[in-house]
Amino acid sequence: MRRIPGAQCAAMFLIAAVFLSAGALAQSTGIYPQRAVRIVVPYPPGSGTDIVARLLGQRIGEHWGQPVVVENRPGAGAIVGVDTVAKAAPDGYTIGIADTGPFAINPALYPKLPYDPVRDFTPVIELAKLPFMLVAHPSLGVSSVAELIAKAKREPGRINYASVGNGSSVQLATELFKKQAGIDLVHIPYKGSAPALNDVLSGTTPVMFVNLLSGLQHVKSGRLRALAVATGERLRALPDVPTVAESGVPGYEFQTWFGIIAPAATPASIVERLNAEFRRALSIPEVRERLMNEGGMQPVGGSAAEFAALIAGEKDRWGKLVKETGARVD
Repeated sequence: MRRIPGAQCAAMFLIAAVFLSAGALAQSTGIYPQRAVRIVVPYPPGSGTDIVARLLGQRIGEHWGQPVVVENRPGAGAIVGVDTVAKAAPDGYTIGIADTGPFAINPALYPKLPYDPVRDFTPVIELAKLPFMLVAHPSLGVSSVAELIAKAKREPGRINYASVGNGSSVQLATELFKKQAGIDLVHIPYKGSAPALNDVLSGTTPVMFVNLLSGLQHVKSGRLRALAVATGERLRALPDVPTVAESGVPGYEFQTWFGIIAPAATPASIVERLNAEFRRALSIPEVRERLMNEGGMQPVGGSAAEFAALIAGEKDRWGKLVKETGARVD
């Protein structure tokens, strides 16, 4: 048997090591994903976050050549779905939607959450901000914020407003509006956006802050009246509708945000790949048009670090609002 000289043998070992390292790198970056990726949405089908997850997931799946499957896991103020992500393997194959409710509001409402919004997750990317508008059923007989305020002052405690549940961002938004406008509206909590909006559409509960993705079609059809948008500036989707601040409640502003999170300890290479793919999907003109025109959303993007900073800051801001409004869960 021919012996291999020492120097040649060492070189061969070095080459082998390089190839092994390259293979390991490919396994953690270039080859990912090798199978379906699951996006857990902690809300029912048809919610704003669900619609966006499916829109972006389809585009990313087509680009990857691997399925991106949306799994709805609603329940307990989004706690069920979010906790599913927290307890998943940190391998990039289970990711989820993070939004204002479970990440910024729930920590102030629930003393014993099964997850920590900072410790148990790796932020990936902020997808969009979701604007809200104040709507009223035509039977209420008001067409502006000023008219609603005047009617509420004439009839204190007789006008009901809907929310998607006790302690929800919609309840907090309305309680803040009540406080700043100096009026009394009665809170009627529902179990989710669909039943709440159904009762607003029927006139049973005539007032609600509703996100544009869910409510815009009903405003355009005339079934609901948009009294004002809750953003700092007028929206492209409703250029003739004033802001709440313009309408006699100075400084009022409310919108929620949402983005993609992964379990804690997810490798940085996978987070970077996910961030790049979602940024690419958000940059597609057709996707941006659908988000802005059909849902009135503001696509964001940005880095994982920027999203992490947002989550930390919003937890403090919404926590203070929970205390100010006295909101609670049953």
